[in-house]
Amino acid sequence: MIYYYKLENKILFSFHKHDGLNNISEKEARANKGNLYFLNKMDPMKSRRSFLVSDPSLLFINREGLRLLLLDDGDYSLNLPNWIIDRINNKSVISINTEYPNWQIALEEGPKDKWNVNTVALGDVGSTLLIGLRLLGGDCINRIGIYDRNENRSKRWLHEINQIRKTFNPKAFPPTEAITKKDLFNCHMLIFCASKGVPPVGSNIKDVRMIQFESNSEIIKEYARLARSSNFKGIFAVVSDPVDLLCKVAFLESNKDPDGNMDFKGLASNQIIGYGLGVMYGRACFYAEMSEDTLHFLEEGRIFGPHGEGLIVANSIKDYDEDISDYLTEKTLSANKVIRSFGFKPYVAPSLSSGALSIISTIKGEWFYGSSYMGGCYMGSKIRLIKGHIEVERLKLPAKLYERIKESYERLVTII
Repeated sequence: MIYYYKLENKILFSFHKHDGLNNISEKEARANKGNLYFLNKMDPMKSRRSFLVSDPSLLFINREGLRLLLLDDGDYSLNLPNWIIDRINNKSVISINTEYPNWQIALEEGPKDKWNVNTVALGDVGSTLLIGLRLLGGDCINRIGIYDRNENRSKRWLHEINQIRKTFNPKAFPPTEAITKKDLFNCHMLIFCASKGVPPVGSNIKDVRMIQFESNSEIIKEYARLARSSNFKGIFAVVSDPVDLLCKVAFLESNKDPDGNMDFKGLASNQIIGYGLGVMYGRACFYAEMSEDTLHFLEEGRIFGPHGEGLIVANSIKDYDEDISDYLTEKTLSANKVIRSFGFKPYVAPSLSSGALSIISTIKGEWFYGSSYMGGCYMGSKIRLIKGHIEVERLKLPAKLYERIKESYERLVTII
């Protein structure tokens, strides 16, 4: 049975009764042409506060996890009215988890116009990302706020970035302003680029990203707590390494009360997105272009997993080949070491591919590669943000590929 409700002019429906909500008829619900909100009940530690319902099967799940990647194209016409299925097909149904105490926030609509974005830390990555946003974000970014603990660094970039002008069109790029720490979360997206302890070029370290985990965890905890105290409702974008693990740290820390107990009153898991996979796609494309045997990746391939160990490059979804995929995965994972062998830190491509370009795609509602919450960990895949809610691409994945992805997923779940 389906129950229909109305709350603040929003139409809700559920398979469960919800005391305290205003009951309405199916006819009244159907007459409303706005978004529909489906109310579910799942453990908030293992599920998102809200997500876009991209196919009917997502209304019937009782837990979230890696199977979010698998397409279920079954016939649900006997379980749901056709008009609800039509709304799902039109990207107009959002699922909300009422086990989050502040679940009603998900009923609020996101920004309709250009976004205000703030960036934290202006080191190599943050400053390069800033350049990308300034040059490429004019049609979707209203303002860029910059913050760095080193005040002179903020002043430097305030001057430098605002002196980048297009001749005879001086206002073509979004204005940039220096902000204080208390204004960090006065925005639609907070971009976290802070990092500490990046190993110098020439150091013989197998996985640079994991070396940064402990120090960067302490930094992101501070900002996660600040997001909570600021009642931040936007996107908390994590660019610092290791991206996927830091996303989980931010989620956990933001949702602790003063006594350290989880109360889920901070950042919802779906508010946090990891931006590390865009460059892995870029690197895979770079190596795939070197041979006719791998060129098909550009049209048929996908990337899954974390930004680092556990990454899976799939040469093709429709014609998956383990050997070719393993080759592309190995080349992609070692690409940063190649740059280091030249005597340079590999930060330009990550800052632009994973950072600026993917962030702009997020704002525009375009597909990009990012890490989103899947039942206990942040897992990288093809996603997009529709009406302020994440849609995960769902595919008919080959069995062998899915097993590879599952191994990577289970490893991430056990780390934190």
